[in-house]
Amino acid sequence: MLCTRCRIRTAVTDDGLCTFCSGTRPPLPDGLMPPVAGPGGWGVATWPRSPVGLARAVTALLGLVIAADLFAIGTGLHLRGLWQQVEAGGALNIYVGDGRTAETLYGIAALSQGGALLATGVVFIIWFHRTRRNAEVFDPSVQRMGPGWAVGGWFVPIANFWFPYRVASGVWEASAQTRPDGGWRTVPRAPLNLWWGAWVVSLLCTRVTERLWDRAVDAEEVVRAAGLVAASDAVDIVAAVLAVLYVRAVTGMQVERALHGRAPDGPAPAPAPAPAPGAHK
Repeated sequence: MLCTRCRIRTAVTDDGLCTFCSGTRPPLPDGLMPPVAGPGGWGVATWPRSPVGLARAVTALLGLVIAADLFAIGTGLHLRGLWQQVEAGGALNIYVGDGRTAETLYGIAALSQGGALLATGVVFIIWFHRTRRNAEVFDPSVQRMGPGWAVGGWFVPIANFWFPYRVASGVWEASAQTRPDGGWRTVPRAPLNLWWGAWVVSLLCTRVTERLWDRAVDAEEVVRAAGLVAASDAVDIVAAVLAVLYVRAVTGMQVERALHGRAPDGPAPAPAPAPAPGAHK
């Protein structure tokens, strides 16, 4: 039977709770000591682990995504202008000279967007998984999906529009900043909701505009598709900026959360026993 509170682990107590939710973790084998927390409350070779380094990497890569999008918008609008001349009946040959150069630059921009997005996605998912594992330590009772979904949820068709948000929601709740007395303090979810909404809109816009661009044949269709692609890239920039704000918000909360050491109303960590006399001799 699953735990009646977290619905993740097996219930071990008479009231249907797991070892985490009930605070009755089994003792370690003889001779082993629980890991000692590192500086700032972060664990050493265990969870929670600091997401700060990964957050900085994600932020830098999101900046690279923004730069690639701006490059794509510039080259795309330039190419669109040349196709507009063709549409207006000009004598411009779009496949030689300036037209060919514009096409080449636009192709380079598309490749740079793909590379930046791939690198950012990999590091972001690693950061996302780490914050989810930390949330399991902070408060497992509010987690709606297991840690594995912090990775796998992004690759399930259709469900990837919802599963990662459920994971992120649990992380946000468990990472919420605490008051000095240990009680919960309400933290607005605006960074989470705005980032996720912008990400979904950007994903849908990208899929639609890519199809329009691939199907464009004559000058009029190319001009219309190029304009929509540029607008989609602008939406992607907004989503990247909101992602930076979201990453910074979650990381900041987890840093503060780790300093408090334990979840409100949760079991206090057992003090480490004093070393036996003569142990260091």
